[in-house]
Amino acid sequence: MSSHPESSHSDIKNEHIVVAKPAKKDRTHWLYIAVIIALIAGITVGLISPELGKELKVLGTMFVSLIKMIIAPVIFCTLVLGIGSVKAAATVGRAGGIALAYFITMSTFALAIGLVVGNLIQPGSGLNIPVDSESTFAKPEESHEGLMGFIQSIIPDTFFSAFTSGSVLQVLFIAILVGFAAQSMGDKGQPILDFVSHMQKLIFKILNWILWLAPVGAFGAMAGVVGETGFDAVVQLGILILAFYITCFIFIFGILGAVLKAFTGFNIFKLCRYLGKEFLLIFATSSSESALPSLMRKMEHIGVAKPTVGIVVPTGYSFNLDGTAIYLTMASIFIADAMNVEMSLGEQIGLLVFMIIASKGAAGVSGAGIATLAAGLSSHRPELLHGVDVIVGIDKFMSEARALTNFAGNSVATLLVGKWTGTLDSARARSVLNGENPYVEVEESEANTH
Repeated sequence: MSSHPESSHSDIKNEHIVVAKPAKKDRTHWLYIAVIIALIAGITVGLISPELGKELKVLGTMFVSLIKMIIAPVIFCTLVLGIGSVKAAATVGRAGGIALAYFITMSTFALAIGLVVGNLIQPGSGLNIPVDSESTFAKPEESHEGLMGFIQSIIPDTFFSAFTSGSVLQVLFIAILVGFAAQSMGDKGQPILDFVSHMQKLIFKILNWILWLAPVGAFGAMAGVVGETGFDAVVQLGILILAFYITCFIFIFGILGAVLKAFTGFNIFKLCRYLGKEFLLIFATSSSESALPSLMRKMEHIGVAKPTVGIVVPTGYSFNLDGTAIYLTMASIFIADAMNVEMSLGEQIGLLVFMIIASKGAAGVSGAGIATLAAGLSSHRPELLHGVDVIVGIDKFMSEARALTNFAGNSVATLLVGKWTGTLDSARARSVLNGENPYVEVEESEANTH
């Protein structure tokens, strides 16, 4: 009898410990407000005092230098873990293979749409941003004759020199070797992947700190661009943001909507209404990662089998980067147009395929987009990296559409893979989307208590 009171006291004590743990507050909205204020201040300074604005441009350059500083470890960690995710998804069988094939196909569509829209509207044309010969971003790389010379340049002198040479392609090469080597070791390689995972968290923590300096960088970049080009810079940046949002809207309700209707018969508007709360959460936080747990619960409620949800949704967060593909495409074309640097269609495709590969594992992380953009330009056209500081000022405004598009793509992918693998209850899904079987928040609290 005496043991019962002791156990009850222990349970009460443990309950108090759990309840007393403070919830982590999201302060990203303050950063968003600060960036808006900094942009307005930068535009004002650039218009009132162009000479001062040009001098302040160095603030934007230094911010991009900080981003450039951690490009190598970001690419290394995300690609090593990305290779691990590919194998993990492929080993679960049919659902994993179908999901990966679908993700690759839709990313290609997203790249194509971004390329078409970017080349049609030619954002950035007429800005004439100079390529500063003294900039650390405009240093010419060693010339390599022919294909064999290019391949030779990818191989670093030593294993660690890849991280100090400034060549992103060399880091990519080392990351691929490490990723596949760790996977080939089986269970013995798992501690290595765990270590890289912890390193990735460390690197992204540093990246988050750097991003809190974004208002300073945005202020300097905007003041410098407006000081050099006048109000035309504001107009062109506004056109880029508007075009990006329109492109994402067309992709979600046009491409994704058509695919969803053709293969499942479901309506994309009804699906978006069903996930309305998650869309609002993503819009507020600029990160699709914040809605991941809720998306998994809602996909199970709609009638997709739990194993399929567990495979498709987490894998999609690393590999289904539709919004990121469109963003990287249009941002790259904008910078090239603004700096009057010609890029052939082949160069554009090669650059963007590299960016998609390099961004694996970084999806959902705020700031990963600008780091991937800088990495891609640094490896393919280093003279364009100087234009990234212009994009820094408006990156925050495009991050919402980027995250929303990625999220919409993952939700559609889950339904499609469920349909193709026979793990979707279509009748239940139809009733849920029609509002006849609504998702009730009480369900998740009950699930946690039982």
